[in-house]
Amino acid sequence: MSAEDRYVVGVDFGTLSGRAVLVRVRDGAEVGDGVHEYDHGVIDEALPAGVRLDPDWALQAPRDWLDVLRSAVPKALAVADVSPSQVIGIGTDFTACTVLPANAAGTPLSDLHPKRPHAWPKLWKHHAAQPQADRINALAAERGEPWLRRYGGKISSEWEFAKALQLLEQDPEIYGLAERWIEAADWIVWQLTGRESRNICTAGYKGIHQDGRYPSHEFLAALHPDFADFPAKLGHDLAPLGGLAGTLTARAAAWTGLPEGIAVAVGNVDAHVTAAAADAVRPGQMVAIMGTSTCHVMSSDLLAEVPGMCGVVADGIVPGLWGYEAGQSGVGDIFAWFVDNCVPAHYDQAAAAAGLTVHEHLTALAEEQPVGRHGLVALDWNNGNRSVLVDHDLSGLIVGQTLATRPEDVYRALIEATAFGARMIVETFEASGVPVDEFVVAGGLMKNRFLMQVYADVLRRPLSLIGSSQGPALGSAVHAAVAAGAYPDITSAAAAMGRRVPSAYTPDRARADAYDSLYEIYRSLHDHFADGEIMHRLRALRAG
Repeated sequence: MSAEDRYVVGVDFGTLSGRAVLVRVRDGAEVGDGVHEYDHGVIDEALPAGVRLDPDWALQAPRDWLDVLRSAVPKALAVADVSPSQVIGIGTDFTACTVLPANAAGTPLSDLHPKRPHAWPKLWKHHAAQPQADRINALAAERGEPWLRRYGGKISSEWEFAKALQLLEQDPEIYGLAERWIEAADWIVWQLTGRESRNICTAGYKGIHQDGRYPSHEFLAALHPDFADFPAKLGHDLAPLGGLAGTLTARAAAWTGLPEGIAVAVGNVDAHVTAAAADAVRPGQMVAIMGTSTCHVMSSDLLAEVPGMCGVVADGIVPGLWGYEAGQSGVGDIFAWFVDNCVPAHYDQAAAAAGLTVHEHLTALAEEQPVGRHGLVALDWNNGNRSVLVDHDLSGLIVGQTLATRPEDVYRALIEATAFGARMIVETFEASGVPVDEFVVAGGLMKNRFLMQVYADVLRRPLSLIGSSQGPALGSAVHAAVAAGAYPDITSAAAAMGRRVPSAYTPDRARADAYDSLYEIYRSLHDHFADGEIMHRLRALRAG
């Protein structure tokens, strides 16, 4: 390494851990990384103080996020053996919507009221605000609120307004003490810079900020009289992505081992920042970040109303373009559920004897089958449907099982179901006038070659792959380089520092034709159960 090289740090705050990557500015080479597992992980049963939580709650501890700065960043520097003086900037990304109440100084209310569940940050997968989301959607539809169409007709229980309304209705005292309602993506930047800022990405996708404003005073008052002034807890001067949020304080420099005064990039979301890491920030490049769930993000120069999209936001991925988001609520989680709960013990034994995991063993068995031989079609709704139906209360379905059905049959059908769900999203975008020119895959599931080939065959199009296993962290580093002035904009920085392999997988025509028949059945099941009438009744029985 040249002593003259400059570096940036990207920090990705995930669901269970945080990762820091040290990246060379001139070419995006990842020269060191460090990981810190959160001490508290996901808080979904009881607070650290012992207070029990209701179903569908999911919280986090702010201290865990600060520990990532104290641990993972110094580790990355040590592994790379790079002098801190060569580091010119740091960028961060977060899961979203992960949002917390704080006072005006930025102190999390969980530090001040540790026994109050609503004082803690609500993680992205906190779904206990579904009743509030339902009311917001119903009222917005009744009033014809124009912003509702920008979110495919429904806002999610995971987002800022639904979670805040739940806070107000269930703990009005904590709501009153919350002088700030702030995404973790912005809170962590506040800790690094000592300055409060709000990024345009989370505000647009998770905070219903459209055309320069939040929902009106009148609309919010109709939900609850005390909710009318809620936007006062939010930021109004939104910072552009790739912008300079501030510089590293002495306190944060002591945490990280980085030089005081280096550039700190505006906060961002893990999925959206990955587009820069894949050099996929041009119109028509859809990036699917595939892991436990899948988030689809894409920039376009066209504005359209796409049914079931999670949002379209001006400048939401890169300045100057419309940024679209869609998603599937369960992908890898569905495969994990099946292996953990539905596979006989002798499959574990056979996998161990072959030196494979159960997932690898089932994949190998499934791969031997011709398309459709298992006689199954599944709906990929085990964790609800994010796009295009936007209904977290839907549930999974497998049709065609007989006494001859084997675990590998179901496993393959579940893989195919997630690919069908992705095709539904792509087709919905294109039917709405937003072309998808390239499908780029990032995330942990791209390591499964069979799964990738299934997606190429089902989608009937080539798959490109990101050239990094640390997409969000690398993307945050790209943004840090822009904030530090090393590149004039995200597009040029992504071209120099991002990486992808074009057409890494191409469709097989015969298999693609066979999948068309299965997809037709998937579409029939999708449309039949889309109203949720049967699945909602079953969910109500399960809930008691």
